Amino acid sequence: MEKDYEIYEVFSQKEPTGKYESQFSLLAPSPEIALAMAQENFLRREDPPANLFVVNRRHIHFISPEARVALRRMDNKAYRMPGYYGRVLKKWHELKARRGIGDRLLKVEEDG
Repeated sequence: MEKDYEIYEVFSQKEPTGKYESQFSLLAPSPEIALAMAQENFLRREDPPANLFVVNRRHIHFISPEARVALRRMDNKAYRMPGYYGRVLKKWHELKARRGIGDRLLKVEEDG
């Protein structure tokens, strides 16, 4: 009985709560054998991982090349830059001055 081999991706964690890091791919007939093969590979390493995972490549979903356009950086993300908030504060003060919000807030605080 001949069994087909499938591609498995091997991931590890350096610490139990750490991020998953892709290590390598391997061919195996089952997830159990893939995990055993991955463990064998890591036995030879100086720094053993806290955890090890194997995932059949068929079960990894990804964005199609046509849809990757959506991943490009958009130009309207100034709010992510530190300098943006200085402008927001300035605009907030201008708005308060124009509408007299600051005076009303001070009056409420004095009355309270």
